[in-house]
Amino acid sequence: MNWTRNGETRSYHHGNLREALMQAALDLVAEKGVAGFTFAEAARRAGVSPAAPYRHFRDRDELLAAVATAGFERLTETLQAAWQGGRPKASEAFERVGRAYLAFARSRPAEYVAMFESGLSPDRHEGLKQAGDKAFGALREAAEVLVSHIPGPGRPPALMVALHTWSLAHGIASLFGRADGGRRKLPMDPDDLLEAGFLVYLKGLGAPSE
Repeated sequence: MNWTRNGETRSYHHGNLREALMQAALDLVAEKGVAGFTFAEAARRAGVSPAAPYRHFRDRDELLAAVATAGFERLTETLQAAWQGGRPKASEAFERVGRAYLAFARSRPAEYVAMFESGLSPDRHEGLKQAGDKAFGALREAAEVLVSHIPGPGRPPALMVALHTWSLAHGIASLFGRADGGRRKLPMDPDDLLEAGFLVYLKGLGAPSE
């Protein structure tokens, strides 16, 4: 099928309509936010009829869930690549994971918004739930290794550490690391703020720096 957009003739082939619709949704999220577009508008942006999206998605929420799911899958890959099995030392690798989280939010703002600001219930979208759990699992795995180096009976639960550090990284990304107009002013680099936060938190836990 061919269509004209911005004066150019383009075509999509059977099999990648789903990807075209997901990209159209991402473009619209970037321009209007998660609440600013309709299913029909995504179809128009992809250059197909209003009925065409129903071949792949039940409704707008399912399309948005697919976009968010793909985002969580990419985030998982990003965090795992940054962790590098905890090498050369767990504390350093853990900080890399936090920086990778900020970089993801900064480089993929529309995807990040779809992942965390869509208001979709993971319990109603199984693929989204699984992808989100896997992304958090990458952070929890890193926390498991990190806390294993903390001596004594005061060793904190890895789940707690993972939740705390996720909250810290997500808060900084959402407030100060955004690539859109919602970014708050900060008298320092967001990555430096995260590093300082990690240092204070991990020192309080008694995590070794070496």
